[in-house]
Amino acid sequence: MEEEQNPSETLKLIPNRPPNQPRKQPPSPLAALLLQPIQWLQMLCKQLNPTFILGIALVYGLSQGFSNSFFKVVTDFYWKDVQKVQPSVSQIYIGFYYIPWILKPVWGLLTDVFPVMGYRRRPYFVAAGVVGAVSAAVVAISGNLPVAVALGCLIGITAGVAIADVTIDACIARNSIEMRSLAADMQSFSGFCSSAGALLGYSTSGFFVNRLGAQGALGVLVAPPAMLVVLGFVIHELRGPNLPSDNKRKAMEKVEVAIRDMGRTIKCLQVWKPSLYMYLSLALSISTHEGQFYWYTDPKAGPAFSQEFVGMIYAVGAMASILGILIYHKTLKEYPFRTLLFFAQLIYSISGFLDVIFILRWNLQLGLPDYLFVIMEECISRVVSRVRWMPMIILSTKLCPLGIEGTFFALLMCIDSLGSLSSKWAGGLVLHLLHVTRSDFTNLWLVVLIRNVLRLATLALIFLVPNVGQADEVISSDFLDDSSWSVVGKEDEELQTCLNEDDEL
Repeated sequence: MEEEQNPSETLKLIPNRPPNQPRKQPPSPLAALLLQPIQWLQMLCKQLNPTFILGIALVYGLSQGFSNSFFKVVTDFYWKDVQKVQPSVSQIYIGFYYIPWILKPVWGLLTDVFPVMGYRRRPYFVAAGVVGAVSAAVVAISGNLPVAVALGCLIGITAGVAIADVTIDACIARNSIEMRSLAADMQSFSGFCSSAGALLGYSTSGFFVNRLGAQGALGVLVAPPAMLVVLGFVIHELRGPNLPSDNKRKAMEKVEVAIRDMGRTIKCLQVWKPSLYMYLSLALSISTHEGQFYWYTDPKAGPAFSQEFVGMIYAVGAMASILGILIYHKTLKEYPFRTLLFFAQLIYSISGFLDVIFILRWNLQLGLPDYLFVIMEECISRVVSRVRWMPMIILSTKLCPLGIEGTFFALLMCIDSLGSLSSKWAGGLVLHLLHVTRSDFTNLWLVVLIRNVLRLATLALIFLVPNVGQADEVISSDFLDDSSWSVVGKEDEELQTCLNEDDEL
């Protein structure tokens, strides 16, 4: 029998800390603050797949953030200086950019029910990259293109961005449903990547327009789609088995199922009411962008901002957009949807009157130079816009049924794109009716005033937004999770086919 060891002797075996060894100091408040984003990103990579996080960074940061911002500035100068069209006509053309975004349900159906070689997401990243890269190359290296051809190429660039967007959104929507606690974090990371990419795009757009011309600068947009092709080969996705020989018939059956399910879901009271609000809040805020852009760069009637400074204005706005994301992420995630959207819309409406002050040049009477006032106005507008947009995106993810989450989220984003298209075309019509042209900006202030009044009118529709917390269920879990499923093909994933009717309307 072994001799029992004295506990006091055991304690002596534990080495003591040398008296001169310094204790580990906690990080300073500044260091802790700087480490928070890294720790947050590590948490997302641990909870989610790292290649999924990479996909968000490439799609939202490079494809959407950089490409969209760069594209916005360069095409504004392209229509003004190369094609030489009126601001109202330019705004109508720009409205066509939203067509690929309106077709997001089509892209969503493709990603949900038409796998390619067993993959639902990877092939569509590759397709998006090819479409975008080819379109950008054609418009950049060709000579004087007819308006129709140029417009078609520019729509092709936006189509590549839209296809990639709906593909990554399908991944986000599924992860938001399966991991509800991370839904706001995923949207915050997406928004941060988008704003950071936009900052880079806006900062460099004026430089490239000045050096290469508006048409040549469009060649820069070949690079982001090329990265989407790479993403299609590296993002993690489990490969499903190949479809049987009658895959076309079964795929069409799944399309019919998905369309029927979308129709039944959108009829749900808790779904169509917030969807209607999102559409009207965008459509009623008619766009005056092209009229203001032409005025910004006019040497006689406007402040005559240079190409570089126009890009810098938007770049500062992108930084402010990041600030808006931080404000939302740190302080506003706990507020109910209705309360947050009401006050965001109210501030959004009031801040719009800064444009009226600027156009009437009252800022000069207040002693504020043009460059300072326009940057201040852009920062306020971007912060408020981002705070207003974030809860609407999170609300949209909470309305998506499993199985058709990509398609249905695309449908909701299609509704938003219809709102933006309505805003562009309605704004172009008002610019035309009030005779705002390339050289006559007399009534531009009146167009902006009409826009602001319509923004205020949107407050009357806030009752359409559910008065629930952002972490709460918007519609019952039975509706989302306990729906009956139809197996349309043994080798494919199941799709929801019979959504339960919600009794608590």
